[in-house]
Amino acid sequence: MLQPRRIARELALLSLSQLPSSREKLETQQLQTILLIAVRILTSEVQDTLETAAGELERSSDRLLSSETRAIDLKSAKAMVNDAIELTQSAINRLGIALDLPEMVQMSNQSEVRQYTLELVGKVQTNRTEVDQILNQSMVDWQMHRLAKIDQDILRIAVSEILYLGIPDRIAIDEAVELAKRYSGEEGHRFINGVLRRVSDQIRNQPLGVSNNP
Repeated sequence: MLQPRRIARELALLSLSQLPSSREKLETQQLQTILLIAVRILTSEVQDTLETAAGELERSSDRLLSSETRAIDLKSAKAMVNDAIELTQSAINRLGIALDLPEMVQMSNQSEVRQYTLELVGKVQTNRTEVDQILNQSMVDWQMHRLAKIDQDILRIAVSEILYLGIPDRIAIDEAVELAKRYSGEEGHRFINGVLRRVSDQIRNQPLGVSNNP
């Protein structure tokens, strides 16, 4: 069974993508509406994921057939078989994700999930300037505004959990890495892991005067 806070983090990430970047006052009703949009995004993702998996399986089958009928030598046949295996593995991974999504959609109606999602989105938006400053200080030859928005929001969620919601560094970083594996680019999770570990060291070694009180 999926953990409520893990689902809340994903809903918060999807919700942040629907909000303006400006640090404005957020009304509870506005956040509730945004949360509903995030749930709809998750619901549509089930279908998209299944369709992509089906397409990869079909291409895998085509590659296997080609390896038998079109390969001009053993080397090219092996290459086609390897392509087929990779496509099949990708399809299996997508199916695994799709199996989790209906549970996520269902649990999004639980009060614990919704409460933590709204709290997390609120903390990120309210403290965006301070959080971005901390992140910029922890990046090497890079800046927040140059990152993809999804990576920015994953980093903001993790730092907000550490600073304002009392989540242990290790847990916040691990959860951010999992979000990045799902939503970021191929190397995104490694970059995010590195940045957040530097943030953790920075907070531990140089107190920033940030209150952990909600």
